[in-house]
Amino acid sequence: MADKICEEEEETDEKGEEEEEEDEEVKVKKMRSGVLSCVLSASLFARSKQPTGGLRRFSENCSAVRFIGCSTQSPVLRCGLASLEAQRTTAEAMEHGKEMAKRMVWVDLEMTGLDIETDEIIEMACIITDSNMNIIAEGPNLIIHQPDSLLDNMSDWCKTHHGKSGLTQAVRSSNISLQAAEYEFLSFVRQHTPPGACPLAGNSVHADKKFLERFMPQFTRHLHYRIIDVSTIKELCLRWYPEDFEQAPQKRASHRALDDIRESIKELTFYRKHIFRARPDVCQSAPFNGPH
Repeated sequence: MADKICEEEEETDEKGEEEEEEDEEVKVKKMRSGVLSCVLSASLFARSKQPTGGLRRFSENCSAVRFIGCSTQSPVLRCGLASLEAQRTTAEAMEHGKEMAKRMVWVDLEMTGLDIETDEIIEMACIITDSNMNIIAEGPNLIIHQPDSLLDNMSDWCKTHHGKSGLTQAVRSSNISLQAAEYEFLSFVRQHTPPGACPLAGNSVHADKKFLERFMPQFTRHLHYRIIDVSTIKELCLRWYPEDFEQAPQKRASHRALDDIRESIKELTFYRKHIFRARPDVCQSAPFNGPH
């Protein structure tokens, strides 16, 4: 009887060992399957035209594999997961970079006149928006010092309007140089936009760009060579859609840089809503690869 009991105990131990081995095999298979799913999802994410779904699947699969990996503490699996996590982070950064390339750099300058050879910048403001005119960041609004000799020789129009707005006196009191202002604005746009990708935007912004190219060349080089000039859309709307044009927001003509930018953003938002109407046959989530 004792021998029979011993034999039964041995058989039970053997079955337990076999079951444990089977459990380990199942875990390994699950891990391999999870890693494979993670890799496939990463590949799909990289190739997908709509990467959001691929990224979601990638994240879900990696989360499942991480759960299994925690229970096994496999160095190989941990290494693989770290690599895949890095790939996911890189992919997310790429998506963020594409979104940043859609941004617009709104700038307005106040000058002592419009002659690029003799006049100077006396005020500059900058706002960065996304492609839908939502404000991402509001930058510096700087008043740049200029000598009295230049201010005293401004045109009558500039003397009247800059004097009325208080800008002339603010320029006399300012201690900010042109070089210091360029550094501030360049640091700001570098923080929120990739180099060479985002266009300059504003009303009659071609005139501002001429002064920027001469007096702030490093700032200008950071921007895309194209511009978004709201005044062009204004003129086309006046000719093609006069009834809509009558409803466009009117500018207060404060002739201060930051106020002018805000009004320009508001104006372009109006044109988008009333002139650039959504077409039902065009997908609203069409891919945008940035300017070329």
